[in-house]
Amino acid sequence: MLDQVAAGGRRRDDRRDLQAAGDQAGLRLRRLGLENGLPRDGDDLNRDPGARARATMKTRSGGLPMRSGLKLLSTLLVAVTLVAGPVAVGVALAQEPMQAGQNPTGQDPTADAVNEELLFKHESTIRGVVSIPDKRAGNLIQPQGREYRAFHERWLPWIAAVVILGMIVVLAAFLLIKGRMKSPRSAEKIKRYNVLERFTHWMTAACFIVLALSGLNYIFGKRLLMPLIGPDAFGTASQLAKYSHVYLAWPFMLGILLMLALWVKDNIPNRVDWAWLKAGGGVLGGHAHAGRFNAGQKVIFWMVIGFGLAMGFTGIALLFPFTLAGIHGMQLMQVVHASIGALFIAGIILHIYTGTVGIEGSFAAMGKGEVDLAWARAHHDLWVEEQQAKAAGGAHLGHPQPAE
Repeated sequence: MLDQVAAGGRRRDDRRDLQAAGDQAGLRLRRLGLENGLPRDGDDLNRDPGARARATMKTRSGGLPMRSGLKLLSTLLVAVTLVAGPVAVGVALAQEPMQAGQNPTGQDPTADAVNEELLFKHESTIRGVVSIPDKRAGNLIQPQGREYRAFHERWLPWIAAVVILGMIVVLAAFLLIKGRMKSPRSAEKIKRYNVLERFTHWMTAACFIVLALSGLNYIFGKRLLMPLIGPDAFGTASQLAKYSHVYLAWPFMLGILLMLALWVKDNIPNRVDWAWLKAGGGVLGGHAHAGRFNAGQKVIFWMVIGFGLAMGFTGIALLFPFTLAGIHGMQLMQVVHASIGALFIAGIILHIYTGTVGIEGSFAAMGKGEVDLAWARAHHDLWVEEQQAKAAGGAHLGHPQPAE
């Protein structure tokens, strides 16, 4: 970029112009790679080949620091890799025992952690802080809840199934082996139960059947019924079962109290009952004497009264939660209620069997209120004698059976 001035034959010095251009001209030259190639002494590079060579060598020498820096950086990277590689492998090998459940230091890392069992030793429950009036809502964890859940989900279905199905199997086997117990027939009838007694029996029995079915749905419904009818229908049926269980419990408890008042005087155990038990009620051979109720019926009666009162008490406690007991007491009520319910159902199945299929002519007692006089003498001879004594020697004790 050298220029000759025509006048005077003088050369133009571009160095001052470049310096006057400032940083902008220097930046352009650096981008073009010409900054180090410009002459600093005003000589023309085209005219002086030696100067051009010297400028070229000067330019090449300017790249040496960059090449040295790259070489040094590569050397450092190789060194870091050689040192960090073995360290990383050693750390990975040291972590393997810990991942396998082994602590190389021999210390338990959870030794200082909060132990749930220790908390339960100081407090029966783990409570939180709530702002609502009912402070029981702050009860987060209590160990009895786990025990109740295990009973309800695992033990209760097995207990109920073994007791109820076991009773059915035993009665079916007995019927197949022994057959139905035959009873003698006659042309006369005798009054066995009055209207109030029959009403009390059937009201209590009807309520019990609904309560038993809804209770069994509580135990087996989601396992047996829901897969058959689907979750929606099962939810609706369970809701209706819950309402019927709650409302029919009251007439059932009333029936229990009426039974106690009507029949307690005839169900007091005595020595005749012991003899009846030893004779197996006549099944094992021979005639077993009995009053109005034999020993087997007395067992059923006291079972109904005892289980009925227990079911009523625990049921009321469950209907009004936390009134009679706390959370642990409520869970205990559930256990007692469900366990007695399973035994109660098995006992009533036995009662239904003896009153229908087991003994011929028994159903007429509660069905019509009167039984065959010969049947009564065969199964309740002492009671027949009492009725004969009350009826002036028994001349008009029975009445002829109407023609069929």
